[in-house]
Amino acid sequence: MTTPTAPATGPRDAFTRADGSPIRALVVDDEPALGELLATVLRYEGWHVDTAVTGHAAVRVARREQPDVVVLDVMLPDLSGLEVLRRIRAVHPTVPVLFLTAKDAVEDRVAGLTAGGDDYVTKPFSLEEVIARLRALLRRAGATAATEDHVLVVGDLHMDEDSHEVSRAGEPVTLTATEFELLRYLMRNPRRVLSKAQILDRVWQYDFGGRANIVELYVSYLRRKIDAGRPPMIHTVRGVGYLLKPAEDPAGSTADR
Repeated sequence: MTTPTAPATGPRDAFTRADGSPIRALVVDDEPALGELLATVLRYEGWHVDTAVTGHAAVRVARREQPDVVVLDVMLPDLSGLEVLRRIRAVHPTVPVLFLTAKDAVEDRVAGLTAGGDDYVTKPFSLEEVIARLRALLRRAGATAATEDHVLVVGDLHMDEDSHEVSRAGEPVTLTATEFELLRYLMRNPRRVLSKAQILDRVWQYDFGGRANIVELYVSYLRRKIDAGRPPMIHTVRGVGYLLKPAEDPAGSTADR
């Protein structure tokens, strides 16, 4: 497991509750390291996060804290995730719930959604994907400030985080799921150098193993799709990492292609 690294921008405070206070999240997983990793990443987003490693503890915390969103592992040591969902919804009927499921447990995913779960991700997962899905759930639930914008814009590059549509200079760009998550992270941190370690922590699954060469590979894939035949936006800062900036932006002139 890689150690979580704070985004270069620090906490983003634009995504808040309607009254301007921090989003309140509850993360429930019986793997303490994974639960703390998720909690740490969400705290970097500026959220208030509580954690629980058992179903009974999760129900107690949910009743006490009234979270805006819950990340809930299906497999817990005492209660099933579905039973935890039922008990939480008994006192907090509208809270959005994102299930964490095993990669091959199709029946768990179906059961979770049938029981009232709002969405799911499979383990191992991308941390950016979890954040994006939670933000989408909160928007749909009306729990966030109305000013929240789900479209990222850097120069002539546009990304709709909900529809997963990307375009440059008005031309559609087709990306794989991993390419999309990598570009999303770069676009959320424009003109800032992001190290390979930061990118691994935020884009790849929590137990990926820290192989930095995969970052180089996917940056090359993105360049072929984003920069091909156009002024470059994705730059390498030797010995440090990568940055994304508008093509006409003179800042970061020390960066190399």
